[in-house]
Amino acid sequence: MSFLSSRNRQLRRGFFLEGKLTFLWLFFYVTFFGTAYFFTPFISIPQIVSNSSHDVPIQPSNSSHDVPSQTLNSSHDVPTGMFNLSHEVLSETFNSSYEMSNNSWNSINDHPIRTSNASHDSLIQNSNESYDVPTEASNSTFDIANDQQDENNINEPPFRTLTDPSYTLGSKINNWDSKRAEWLRQNPAFPNLLTPTKPRVLIVTSSSPKPCETPIGDHYLLKSIKNKIDYSRIHGLDIFYNTALLDEEMNSFWAKLPVLRALFLSHPEVEFLWWMDSDALFTDMTFELPWDRYAQYNLIISGSSEKVYNDKNWLGLNTGIFLLRNCQWSLDLLDALAPMGPKGPVRDDAGKRMAEFLSNRPVFEADDQSALVYLLVMQRDKWDDKIYFEGAYNLHTDWSIATEKYEEMLENYHPGLGDWRWPLVTHFVGCKPCGNFADDSAEHCMKQMDRAFNFGDNQILKMYGFTHNSLESDQVKRVERIRNETD
Repeated sequence: MSFLSSRNRQLRRGFFLEGKLTFLWLFFYVTFFGTAYFFTPFISIPQIVSNSSHDVPIQPSNSSHDVPSQTLNSSHDVPTGMFNLSHEVLSETFNSSYEMSNNSWNSINDHPIRTSNASHDSLIQNSNESYDVPTEASNSTFDIANDQQDENNINEPPFRTLTDPSYTLGSKINNWDSKRAEWLRQNPAFPNLLTPTKPRVLIVTSSSPKPCETPIGDHYLLKSIKNKIDYSRIHGLDIFYNTALLDEEMNSFWAKLPVLRALFLSHPEVEFLWWMDSDALFTDMTFELPWDRYAQYNLIISGSSEKVYNDKNWLGLNTGIFLLRNCQWSLDLLDALAPMGPKGPVRDDAGKRMAEFLSNRPVFEADDQSALVYLLVMQRDKWDDKIYFEGAYNLHTDWSIATEKYEEMLENYHPGLGDWRWPLVTHFVGCKPCGNFADDSAEHCMKQMDRAFNFGDNQILKMYGFTHNSLESDQVKRVERIRNETD
């Protein structure tokens, strides 16, 4: 009995103490959170940018590291905001960059592709430039493609029709060159030139936000980005890898346009964006672009002036790999191309007109490559003097030609040439490892992609004393290490 009485006293004491603690806890809860709730409307709490690589307030401050809400993730370890200019020089640019423009074409029929009645002969102009022509168009499905659309998205708006207002990438950007120049003047720690002749360059590539249709496709995406990271590291370049579809209307070939525009506006310190399709691999890891050659040009692209202007050949250039300068001219070019890109009737109709106007182009929906050729022919006086058609080295090399000659290259030549003897880039146009089909046999395509990757990767591994057993092998072996000048 004494034991039970003692036990009961302990239980009663415990309940009493527990009750006091509960009361104190409730008092604290009501007092604290009630006060916070009451005073919250009077407290200014900065909102956090969820898409930025750093948690920073949206509200501008006087700090030299303010980042605007439009900031995208990047490998640049530099402030991408406009600093003290965010409410002065550049506020108009950033705050309206994704709104519909009142200054754009009022109707789809205002676009040159719908208004020109000029004869084909009047559009053909002579050029003294002649370069090798790419044999295929850029149509990689590694880059944001049709199959990444969410078929279950019931909120997707209806297709734009031919009578709707023209599509725009956002409000018209004006005076970008002067605004950017002012930003660079106020931020000398982040120059657009790394040396007097070498610009700050951001390599841009992308892939679908969804997994590939086969596991092997995702494996090749990994190899592709690894290849680009290696080249970027060697040459002091930055890299931006995008997996987001920024605009539902601009999928497939056209997805790159919103990405490029957003990067231009978010990275004024970058002088050139270097677009690389995900199915393009660097195969000369030591070749440095002749930057001084491009001082007066805004678009550097593989192609032939003669094929574009004289022949109006839709394969006269290749938009899978190109460099675009951060300037007003480039923003205007993107704006001029964009109205031909919205998926649905607009893109289909533009594709039919391109097939009629351009030589040897099949009838299919409008693509960015055909659109660029069309625009250059129609408005040559406006664009041509700032375009450099590169043919001295292989900014683009068709994989069906290059991959069969790797052994010959290894035997007779060396890295650093960049041309047909050792191509800078091998582009797997028409080879769709991320999809469920390919223009070439899947087995042959995958084999050649492995060879191209290993061809470039060997140049990296040899710096550390290794190489692949063969171009077809994932296994490596030890070799004599290639020493650099500091060894």
